Amino acid sequence: MSNTKVLILGIGNLLWADEGFGVRAVEELHRSYVFPENVRVIDGGTQGIYLVQHIREADILVVFDAVDYGLPPGTLKRVEGDEVPKFLGIKKISLHQTGFQEVLAMAEMMGDYPEHLMLVGVQPVELDDYGGSLRPEVRVQIEPAIKIALKFLASHGVEAVPRTKPLDEDDTIASLELTLGRYETGRPGEAKAPRHGDGRVLADQNWRGPRDFDAEMERLVTGKADAG
Repeated sequence: MSNTKVLILGIGNLLWADEGFGVRAVEELHRSYVFPENVRVIDGGTQGIYLVQHIREADILVVFDAVDYGLPPGTLKRVEGDEVPKFLGIKKISLHQTGFQEVLAMAEMMGDYPEHLMLVGVQPVELDDYGGSLRPEVRVQIEPAIKIALKFLASHGVEAVPRTKPLDEDDTIASLELTLGRYETGRPGEAKAPRHGDGRVLADQNWRGPRDFDAEMERLVTGKADAG
């Protein structure tokens, strides 16, 4: 199996509460397990089309993500093979899902589609909490999601070894500034940073958009002042 290339990918936006599930899952996986050299664990974030080369190189692909399955919030569900793109497109909960569908389609079109593909997704509880973190019902599914992925990999001869001691949080594959501990302890309270849109701005009746939007865009692009 050493010639088999394996990619374990977490996708999602950490700034949108439960949308960060995929990234948090691969962070925890990296902290807790050691893999053979033919296995890559990547924080794919919202990179979308920029992930295509990684996908093309993979024989086995495992994806962690927050997915709107239409199930009760916090429900964990696994999908395999050709069903994966379909489930990513049932109800798009963010722009990155459209991008990842395109990545898979592009890889297939170029003749480099993974032979084995699995999506481990969780039904989000909350998304519209900008700067928020995972809800408890979603966070508790990280460990079960990892176990599902490890079982799938083991069925294809890919074995993970538990670390004798989990890595420190700062030894991360993701952004150091956005590690879970720093993210949660460093975020300001809602009085300073409203999570659902800032009414001090949105409700300000003094703001007006441009009278001629097209003319304003042309002025910004060309740098030319209005004639009148």
